[in-house]
Amino acid sequence: MTPDRSDRPDREVAIVAFAQTDHRRRTDDLSEVEMLMPVLHDVLRQTGLRTSDIGFTCSGSSDYLAGRAFSFTMALDGVGAWPPISESHVEMDGAWALHEAWVKLLTGEADTALVYAYGKSSPGSVRDVLTRQLDPYYVAPLWPDSVALAALQAQALIDAGHTDEPALAAVAARSRQDAAANPHAQLPGAREQGEYRVAPLRTGDCPPVGDGAAAVVLAVGDRARELCERPAWIRGIDHRIEAHSLGVRDLTDSPSTRLAAERAGVFDRPVDTAELHAPFTSQEVVLRRALDLDESVRVNPSGGALAANPMMAAGLIRLGEAAARIHRGASDRALAHATSGPCLQQNLVAVLEGDSRA
Repeated sequence: MTPDRSDRPDREVAIVAFAQTDHRRRTDDLSEVEMLMPVLHDVLRQTGLRTSDIGFTCSGSSDYLAGRAFSFTMALDGVGAWPPISESHVEMDGAWALHEAWVKLLTGEADTALVYAYGKSSPGSVRDVLTRQLDPYYVAPLWPDSVALAALQAQALIDAGHTDEPALAAVAARSRQDAAANPHAQLPGAREQGEYRVAPLRTGDCPPVGDGAAAVVLAVGDRARELCERPAWIRGIDHRIEAHSLGVRDLTDSPSTRLAAERAGVFDRPVDTAELHAPFTSQEVVLRRALDLDESVRVNPSGGALAANPMMAAGLIRLGEAAARIHRGASDRALAHATSGPCLQQNLVAVLEGDSRA
Protein backbone atom coordinates (compact mmCIF):
# COMPACT_ATOMS: atom_id res chain seq x y z
CA MET A 1 0.00 0.00 0.00
CA THR A 2 1.27 3.48 -0.84
CA PRO A 3 2.16 5.57 2.23
CA ASP A 4 -0.15 8.51 2.94
CA ARG A 5 0.94 11.39 0.73
CA SER A 6 1.13 13.76 3.70
CA ASP A 7 3.88 11.54 5.09
CA ARG A 8 6.05 10.70 2.11
CA PRO A 9 9.03 8.42 2.73
CA ASP A 10 12.41 10.15 2.73
CA ARG A 11 13.78 7.97 -0.06
CA GLU A 12 12.74 8.72 -3.64
CA VAL A 13 12.69 5.79 -6.08
CA ALA A 14 12.88 6.09 -9.86
CA ILE A 15 12.88 3.90 -12.94
CA VAL A 16 16.21 4.66 -14.59
CA ALA A 17 16.26 2.14 -17.46
CA PHE A 18 13.83 -0.02 -19.46
CA ALA A 19 14.32 -2.73 -22.06
CA GLN A 20 12.07 -5.25 -23.79
CA THR A 21 12.13 -7.91 -26.48
CA ASP A 22 10.77 -7.62 -29.98
CA HIS A 23 7.51 -9.43 -29.22
CA ARG A 24 6.77 -12.39 -31.49
CA ARG A 25 3.93 -14.85 -32.03
CA ARG A 26 6.27 -17.78 -31.44
CA THR A 27 9.80 -18.23 -30.10
CA ASP A 28 10.15 -21.98 -30.53
CA ASP A 29 13.87 -21.51 -31.14
CA LEU A 30 14.43 -19.85 -27.75
CA SER A 31 14.10 -20.97 -24.15
CA GLU A 32 12.87 -18.51 -21.54
CA VAL A 33 16.48 -17.88 -20.51
CA GLU A 34 17.62 -17.27 -24.08
CA MET A 35 14.70 -14.90 -24.64
CA LEU A 36 15.45 -13.00 -21.43
CA MET A 37 19.24 -12.62 -21.50
CA PRO A 38 19.49 -9.94 -24.22
CA VAL A 39 16.94 -7.83 -22.34
CA LEU A 40 18.89 -8.09 -19.10
CA HIS A 41 22.13 -7.19 -20.88
CA ASP A 42 20.45 -4.21 -22.55
CA VAL A 43 18.91 -2.74 -19.40
CA LEU A 44 22.19 -3.03 -17.47
CA ARG A 45 24.15 -1.56 -20.40
CA GLN A 46 21.93 1.54 -20.31
CA THR A 47 23.01 2.25 -16.74
CA GLY A 48 26.56 0.97 -16.88
CA LEU A 49 25.81 -1.35 -13.97
CA ARG A 50 26.95 -4.94 -13.56
CA THR A 51 24.94 -7.70 -11.93
CA SER A 52 27.15 -7.40 -8.85
CA ASP A 53 26.14 -3.72 -8.52
CA ILE A 54 22.42 -4.57 -8.14
CA GLY A 55 21.19 -4.57 -4.55
CA PHE A 56 17.94 -6.51 -5.11
CA THR A 57 16.50 -8.58 -7.94
CA CYS A 58 12.82 -9.45 -8.36
CA SER A 59 11.03 -11.30 -11.16
CA GLY A 60 7.48 -12.01 -12.31
CA SER A 61 6.40 -15.08 -14.27
CA SER A 62 3.91 -17.96 -14.26
CA ASP A 63 4.48 -21.66 -13.75
CA TYR A 64 1.20 -22.30 -15.60
CA LEU A 65 2.69 -20.89 -18.79
CA ALA A 66 6.02 -22.64 -18.34
CA GLY A 67 4.37 -25.96 -17.50
CA ARG A 68 6.64 -26.76 -14.57
CA ALA A 69 7.01 -25.83 -10.92
CA PHE A 70 9.51 -23.21 -9.78
CA SER A 71 10.28 -22.36 -13.40
CA PHE A 72 11.66 -18.96 -12.37
CA THR A 73 14.76 -20.62 -10.95
CA MET A 74 15.88 -21.45 -14.49
CA ALA A 75 15.61 -17.79 -15.47
CA LEU A 76 18.16 -16.97 -12.79
CA ASP A 77 20.75 -18.52 -15.10
CA GLY A 78 20.27 -15.44 -17.23
CA VAL A 79 20.72 -13.10 -14.29
CA GLY A 80 23.72 -14.75 -12.73
CA ALA A 81 23.14 -15.85 -9.15
CA TRP A 82 26.76 -16.43 -8.13
CA PRO A 83 28.14 -14.92 -6.00
CA PRO A 84 24.80 -15.11 -4.12
CA ILE A 85 22.34 -12.29 -4.76
CA SER A 86 19.34 -10.88 -2.88
CA GLU A 87 16.44 -12.18 -4.98
CA SER A 88 12.68 -12.66 -4.89
CA HIS A 89 9.90 -13.75 -7.25
CA VAL A 90 6.17 -13.14 -7.62
CA GLU A 91 3.77 -15.45 -9.46
CA MET A 92 2.28 -12.37 -11.11
CA ASP A 93 2.90 -9.86 -13.83
CA GLY A 94 6.23 -8.10 -13.43
CA ALA A 95 4.43 -4.89 -12.40
CA TRP A 96 3.84 -6.53 -9.02
CA ALA A 97 7.51 -7.51 -8.88
CA LEU A 98 8.31 -3.84 -9.39
CA HIS A 99 6.04 -2.98 -6.47
CA GLU A 100 7.95 -5.41 -4.24
CA ALA A 101 11.27 -3.95 -5.35
CA TRP A 102 9.97 -0.41 -4.72
CA VAL A 103 9.08 -1.37 -1.15
CA LYS A 104 12.52 -2.97 -0.70
CA LEU A 105 14.26 0.23 -1.77
CA LEU A 106 12.08 2.37 0.49
CA THR A 107 13.17 0.30 3.49
CA GLY A 108 16.78 1.22 2.83
CA GLU A 109 17.90 -2.39 2.31
CA ALA A 110 19.13 -1.60 -1.21
CA ASP A 111 19.83 1.41 -3.44
CA THR A 112 19.33 -0.31 -6.81
CA ALA A 113 17.02 -3.06 -8.04
CA LEU A 114 16.60 -5.11 -11.19
CA VAL A 115 13.04 -6.16 -12.07
CA TYR A 116 12.26 -8.47 -14.96
CA ALA A 117 9.35 -10.49 -16.28
CA TYR A 118 8.77 -12.92 -19.12
CA GLY A 119 6.19 -15.25 -20.57
CA LYS A 120 5.82 -17.69 -23.44
CA SER A 121 2.16 -18.17 -24.36
CA SER A 122 2.82 -19.83 -27.70
CA PRO A 123 3.32 -23.47 -26.55
CA GLY A 124 -0.32 -23.94 -25.48
CA SER A 125 -3.80 -22.42 -25.44
CA VAL A 126 -3.54 -19.35 -23.24
CA ARG A 127 -7.33 -18.94 -23.37
CA ASP A 128 -7.70 -22.30 -21.62
CA VAL A 129 -4.79 -21.77 -19.23
CA LEU A 130 -6.35 -18.57 -17.90
CA THR A 131 -9.49 -20.41 -16.80
CA ARG A 132 -7.39 -21.75 -13.91
CA GLN A 133 -7.60 -18.28 -12.34
CA LEU A 134 -11.34 -18.62 -11.86
CA ASP A 135 -13.39 -19.72 -8.88
CA PRO A 136 -12.64 -23.46 -8.73
CA TYR A 137 -16.11 -24.52 -7.54
CA TYR A 138 -18.67 -22.62 -9.62
CA VAL A 139 -16.94 -20.99 -12.60
CA ALA A 140 -13.75 -22.83 -13.58
CA PRO A 141 -15.57 -26.18 -14.20
CA LEU A 142 -17.54 -24.40 -16.94
CA TRP A 143 -14.27 -23.48 -18.74
CA PRO A 144 -15.24 -19.93 -19.77
CA ASP A 145 -12.12 -18.64 -21.49
CA SER A 146 -10.64 -15.16 -21.23
CA VAL A 147 -12.13 -13.92 -24.51
CA ALA A 148 -15.65 -15.11 -23.58
CA LEU A 149 -15.45 -13.34 -20.24
CA ALA A 150 -14.17 -10.15 -21.86
CA ALA A 151 -17.08 -10.36 -24.29
CA LEU A 152 -19.50 -10.49 -21.36
CA GLN A 153 -17.88 -7.32 -20.04
CA ALA A 154 -18.04 -5.65 -23.45
CA GLN A 155 -21.72 -6.51 -23.86
CA ALA A 156 -22.45 -5.12 -20.39
CA LEU A 157 -20.78 -1.84 -21.42
CA ILE A 158 -22.81 -1.68 -24.62
CA ASP A 159 -26.04 -2.45 -22.79
CA ALA A 160 -25.26 0.32 -20.29
CA GLY A 161 -24.72 2.82 -23.11
CA HIS A 162 -21.02 3.39 -22.36
CA THR A 163 -19.76 2.29 -25.79
CA ASP A 164 -20.69 0.54 -29.03
CA GLU A 165 -18.92 -1.62 -31.60
CA PRO A 166 -17.74 1.29 -33.81
CA ALA A 167 -16.23 2.99 -30.74
CA LEU A 168 -14.39 -0.23 -29.83
CA ALA A 169 -13.10 -0.50 -33.39
CA ALA A 170 -11.79 3.06 -33.11
CA VAL A 171 -9.83 2.11 -29.95
CA ALA A 172 -8.25 -0.81 -31.82
CA ALA A 173 -7.40 1.32 -34.86
CA ARG A 174 -5.81 4.11 -32.78
CA SER A 175 -3.77 1.69 -30.66
CA ARG A 176 -2.31 -0.27 -33.55
CA GLN A 177 -1.68 2.86 -35.59
CA ASP A 178 0.32 4.29 -32.68
CA ALA A 179 2.19 0.98 -32.48
CA ALA A 180 3.55 1.61 -35.97
CA ALA A 181 6.21 3.77 -34.27
CA ASN A 182 7.03 1.03 -31.74
CA PRO A 183 9.77 -1.30 -33.07
CA HIS A 184 8.95 -3.92 -30.43
CA ALA A 185 5.22 -4.24 -31.23
CA GLN A 186 3.86 -7.56 -32.45
CA LEU A 187 0.91 -6.04 -34.36
CA PRO A 188 1.86 -2.55 -35.60
CA GLY A 189 -0.15 -0.53 -38.08
CA ALA A 190 -3.73 -0.46 -39.29
CA ARG A 191 -5.60 -3.77 -39.44
CA GLU A 192 -9.07 -5.03 -40.21
CA GLN A 193 -11.35 -5.74 -37.27
CA GLY A 194 -11.97 -9.20 -38.65
CA GLU A 195 -14.64 -11.70 -37.68
CA TYR A 196 -16.30 -12.11 -34.31
CA ARG A 197 -14.23 -14.08 -31.82
CA VAL A 198 -17.01 -13.95 -29.23
CA ALA A 199 -19.66 -11.31 -29.96
CA PRO A 200 -19.45 -8.36 -29.58
CA LEU A 201 -15.65 -8.72 -29.70
CA ARG A 202 -13.97 -9.14 -33.08
CA THR A 203 -10.40 -10.24 -33.72
CA GLY A 204 -9.25 -6.61 -33.69
CA ASP A 205 -10.73 -6.09 -30.22
CA CYS A 206 -8.52 -8.81 -28.74
CA PRO A 207 -4.81 -8.91 -27.88
CA PRO A 208 -2.31 -10.97 -29.83
CA VAL A 209 -0.94 -14.15 -28.29
CA GLY A 210 2.82 -13.99 -28.17
CA ASP A 211 6.08 -14.35 -26.31
CA GLY A 212 8.20 -11.64 -24.74
CA ALA A 213 10.16 -10.25 -21.82
CA ALA A 214 10.94 -6.91 -20.22
CA ALA A 215 13.18 -5.47 -17.52
CA VAL A 216 13.64 -2.22 -15.62
CA VAL A 217 16.26 -0.89 -13.23
CA LEU A 218 15.20 1.10 -10.15
CA ALA A 219 17.43 3.37 -8.12
CA VAL A 220 17.05 5.82 -5.24
CA GLY A 221 17.82 9.52 -4.87
CA ASP A 222 21.16 10.78 -6.11
CA ARG A 223 22.07 7.29 -7.31
CA ALA A 224 19.18 7.50 -9.77
CA ARG A 225 20.39 10.88 -11.03
CA GLU A 226 23.87 9.41 -11.58
CA LEU A 227 22.47 6.57 -13.67
CA CYS A 228 19.88 8.46 -15.72
CA GLU A 229 19.78 12.00 -17.12
CA ARG A 230 16.04 12.33 -16.37
CA PRO A 231 14.80 9.63 -13.97
CA ALA A 232 11.12 8.66 -13.89
CA TRP A 233 10.29 9.14 -10.21
CA ILE A 234 7.63 6.86 -8.77
CA ARG A 235 5.51 9.39 -6.89
CA GLY A 236 2.89 6.84 -5.87
CA ILE A 237 1.99 3.22 -6.52
CA ASP A 238 -0.83 1.05 -5.21
CA HIS A 239 -2.71 -2.11 -6.14
CA ARG A 240 -6.19 -3.39 -5.27
CA ILE A 241 -8.38 -6.37 -6.12
CA GLU A 242 -12.04 -6.97 -6.95
CA ALA A 243 -14.18 -9.77 -5.52
CA HIS A 244 -13.23 -13.17 -6.93
CA SER A 245 -16.79 -14.01 -7.94
CA LEU A 246 -17.74 -12.39 -11.24
CA GLY A 247 -21.41 -12.51 -10.27
CA VAL A 248 -21.04 -9.95 -7.48
CA ARG A 249 -19.13 -7.42 -9.61
CA ASP A 250 -20.33 -4.62 -11.83
CA LEU A 251 -18.29 -5.40 -14.96
CA THR A 252 -18.85 -1.89 -16.36
CA ASP A 253 -16.83 -0.31 -13.55
CA SER A 254 -13.48 -0.85 -11.84
CA PRO A 255 -13.58 0.45 -8.27
CA SER A 256 -10.27 -1.25 -7.49
CA THR A 257 -8.56 0.78 -10.24
CA ARG A 258 -10.16 3.99 -8.98
CA LEU A 259 -9.09 3.30 -5.39
CA ALA A 260 -5.54 2.38 -6.39
CA ALA A 261 -5.33 5.56 -8.46
CA GLU A 262 -6.59 7.65 -5.55
CA ARG A 263 -4.04 6.12 -3.20
CA ALA A 264 -1.25 6.59 -5.75
CA GLY A 265 -2.07 10.29 -6.17
CA VAL A 266 -3.35 10.19 -9.75
CA PHE A 267 -6.14 12.68 -9.04
CA ASP A 268 -3.90 15.23 -7.29
CA ARG A 269 -3.17 16.93 -10.61
CA PRO A 270 -3.48 16.06 -14.30
CA VAL A 271 -1.35 13.49 -16.11
CA ASP A 272 -0.31 13.94 -19.74
CA THR A 273 0.20 10.25 -20.60
CA ALA A 274 -1.53 7.02 -19.56
CA GLU A 275 -0.16 3.57 -20.38
CA LEU A 276 -3.15 1.33 -19.67
CA HIS A 277 -2.91 -2.45 -19.57
CA ALA A 278 -6.16 -3.04 -21.46
CA PRO A 279 -5.85 -6.30 -23.42
CA PHE A 280 -9.35 -5.83 -24.88
CA THR A 281 -10.74 -2.63 -26.40
CA SER A 282 -13.70 -2.72 -24.02
CA GLN A 283 -11.35 -2.67 -21.03
CA GLU A 284 -9.89 0.65 -22.13
CA VAL A 285 -13.42 2.06 -21.87
CA VAL A 286 -13.72 0.79 -18.28
CA LEU A 287 -10.30 2.13 -17.30
CA ARG A 288 -10.79 5.56 -18.87
CA ARG A 289 -14.00 5.98 -16.85
CA ALA A 290 -12.44 4.73 -13.61
CA LEU A 291 -9.40 6.98 -14.02
CA ASP A 292 -11.37 10.00 -15.29
CA LEU A 293 -9.16 10.39 -18.38
CA ASP A 294 -10.28 12.94 -20.92
CA GLU A 295 -9.13 13.51 -24.50
CA SER A 296 -6.21 15.69 -23.37
CA VAL A 297 -4.41 12.57 -22.06
CA ARG A 298 -2.34 10.57 -24.54
CA VAL A 299 -3.48 6.97 -23.96
CA ASN A 300 -1.19 4.07 -24.93
CA PRO A 301 1.15 5.89 -27.33
CA SER A 302 3.14 2.63 -27.47
CA GLY A 303 0.13 0.78 -28.86
CA GLY A 304 -0.59 -0.89 -25.53
CA ALA A 305 -1.54 -4.52 -25.00
CA LEU A 306 -3.53 -4.58 -28.24
CA ALA A 307 -0.22 -4.35 -30.10
CA ALA A 308 1.78 -6.73 -27.87
CA ASN A 309 0.57 -8.65 -24.82
CA PRO A 310 3.26 -11.02 -23.54
CA MET A 311 1.74 -12.68 -20.50
CA MET A 312 3.39 -11.73 -17.19
CA ALA A 313 5.36 -8.91 -18.83
CA ALA A 314 2.69 -6.67 -20.42
CA GLY A 315 1.95 -4.81 -17.16
CA LEU A 316 5.63 -4.16 -16.46
CA ILE A 317 5.94 -2.91 -20.03
CA ARG A 318 3.26 -0.30 -19.33
CA LEU A 319 5.41 1.05 -16.48
CA GLY A 320 8.51 0.87 -18.63
CA GLU A 321 6.90 2.62 -21.60
CA ALA A 322 5.60 5.42 -19.36
CA ALA A 323 9.05 5.80 -17.79
CA ALA A 324 10.76 5.83 -21.19
CA ARG A 325 8.60 8.77 -22.30
CA ILE A 326 9.71 10.69 -19.20
CA HIS A 327 13.36 9.74 -19.83
CA ARG A 328 13.27 11.25 -23.34
CA GLY A 329 11.22 14.31 -22.34
CA ALA A 330 7.98 13.33 -24.11
CA SER A 331 6.07 13.30 -20.81
CA ASP A 332 6.27 15.10 -17.48
CA ARG A 333 3.63 13.24 -15.44
CA ALA A 334 2.47 9.82 -16.55
CA LEU A 335 0.08 7.19 -15.25
CA ALA A 336 0.91 3.49 -15.63
CA HIS A 337 -1.57 0.68 -15.06
CA ALA A 338 -1.28 -3.10 -14.91
CA THR A 339 -3.95 -5.75 -14.53
CA SER A 340 -4.27 -9.45 -13.85
CA GLY A 341 -7.19 -11.85 -13.66
CA PRO A 342 -10.50 -11.96 -15.53
CA CYS A 343 -12.29 -8.72 -16.45
CA LEU A 344 -9.77 -6.41 -14.73
CA GLN A 345 -9.91 -8.28 -11.42
CA GLN A 346 -6.59 -7.04 -9.99
CA ASN A 347 -5.26 -3.58 -10.77
CA LEU A 348 -2.04 -1.70 -10.06
CA VAL A 349 -1.66 2.03 -10.70
CA ALA A 350 1.49 4.14 -10.52
CA VAL A 351 2.28 7.83 -11.03
CA LEU A 352 5.63 8.66 -12.64
CA GLU A 353 7.13 12.14 -12.87
CA GLY A 354 10.24 13.71 -14.33
CA ASP A 355 12.27 16.46 -12.70
CA SER A 356 11.08 19.95 -13.59
CA ARG A 357 12.79 21.29 -16.68
CA ALA A 358 14.58 24.63 -16.44
